[in-house]
Amino acid sequence: MADISDRLGFSSLQSKWGWFAALGVLLIVCGFIALANVALATVVSVYYVGILMLIGGVVYLIHAFQVRSWEQALVWALSGVLYLLAGFFAFENPLLASAVLTLFLAIALLVAGVFRIWVGWRMRPVKGWGWVLLSGIITALAGVVIALGWPVNSLWILGLFLACDLLLQGWSMLAFGLAVRR
Repeated sequence: MADISDRLGFSSLQSKWGWFAALGVLLIVCGFIALANVALATVVSVYYVGILMLIGGVVYLIHAFQVRSWEQALVWALSGVLYLLAGFFAFENPLLASAVLTLFLAIALLVAGVFRIWVGWRMRPVKGWGWVLLSGIITALAGVVIALGWPVNSLWILGLFLACDLLLQGWSMLAFGLAVRR
């Protein structure tokens, strides 16, 4: 067993268990901070998406000057400009951007849920198909609930998702660090 764990790098992970645990604790603290002020966490998440769009826009524009044909360059440049505009929009009006992102989130959850329901229903002869179906129903309902509360819930829903993600990642990193320690 020690031979396999050495080849997979578990011994090096074991020596770093404290870093995983510390990262977990830090993420948990950040999650509680985000949970304490979900409106601010929503704005932070909108700014994060805005930064990613600005970076993506710059990358698209750089790529536009490296393609050979003018038609492709035009498409890449137009995509880059649209990404840049969306990124600037996120910084210019984060509340409106959060409303747009919340609506996209609701639509994405609804579509993903309906797809999972369809997959679960198609899996009926397979053992465990009900879990996939239940997952789809819960995801679709989350999309419907978010859509029904839109645009009012756009002030807090993205921050709540960020807080929950930070808490889950923190707990998993902490649990992983403590498990690796053993």
